[in-house]
Amino acid sequence: MDNMPTLYDIICARPNVYRYLSPTPLFHYPALKKLVGTDIWIKHENHQPVGAFKVRGGLHLAASLTTEQKQGGLYTASTGNHGQSIGFAARAFGISATIAVPEGANPGKIAAMKGLGAEVIEHGKDFDTAREWITAVAHDRGGYFVGPTDDPLIHGVGTYGLEIIEKLPEVDVIIVPVGAGSGVCGTAIAAKTINPHVQVIGVQSAQAPAMQKSWQTATMQQAEMDTVAEGLATRIPFENTQRIMQKYLDDFILVDDSSIEQAVYLLLEHTHNLAEEAGAASLAAAIQIRDRLVHKKVVLVMSGGNIAPERLNSIMHEYGQ
Repeated sequence: MDNMPTLYDIICARPNVYRYLSPTPLFHYPALKKLVGTDIWIKHENHQPVGAFKVRGGLHLAASLTTEQKQGGLYTASTGNHGQSIGFAARAFGISATIAVPEGANPGKIAAMKGLGAEVIEHGKDFDTAREWITAVAHDRGGYFVGPTDDPLIHGVGTYGLEIIEKLPEVDVIIVPVGAGSGVCGTAIAAKTINPHVQVIGVQSAQAPAMQKSWQTATMQQAEMDTVAEGLATRIPFENTQRIMQKYLDDFILVDDSSIEQAVYLLLEHTHNLAEEAGAASLAAAIQIRDRLVHKKVVLVMSGGNIAPERLNSIMHEYGQ
């Protein structure tokens, strides 16, 4: 427990993040009050240059590497947003990046990673298979493997949690989508260290519940993974983020993919923002627990906006009637 990331670590990450990025907006949306029944703000991490929150962590990690580690190049696995983060950071620091993605990964995210100069290799049926494979490749080539929950990533992404508290210090509840868990951990450390009364709630797809089941039982639980929300598609839980969530998280709920898809449409309709499925999960959760949120000031983290065009087309056809 003593080696957990702290608020101090997050504060120290800020210069590395803000050298390249600006704070993202926190907008209040009266139109969403009709859906949820209380005042709603959205933290727009979809406004990042790579369209998702993870870029904060990638920049801080790259800035923290030794010269030798940079020379070996960065290796990682991703369904897209983490890979774009590492690609963006690698380009900023003149480091090579090799990223393994599952077969059939989001083509737009693959193109974005390649556009940032990363080598992208499709391997395996899902994220966890790709991750295990690229870990071995990094070892064989003498490269630096970046896991999706490495502490410097948590320090970096925690900066948006600080931005929430600075902009809306009276916030009561923050709802955060959870894949591997870096975002919710950074948010919870920042928010609850400053104000222990803030409730931080994680949300994952019911079709990929490994992290939620592990948190609920306080044991490491693998689970089936069949969600359309690639940013929530974790089959194997991560021990370090689970430890942090056990300490800081107030609740962790599951929402069905159908509710997530509907939330993508509702966010487009009411905020005119494009959310990927993972980024819309926070609204789906707020609607699901709306009775618990009455009279509270609620922040929903829109973690990313990198939805595939064919997925958006399908959602618009289903819910835009």
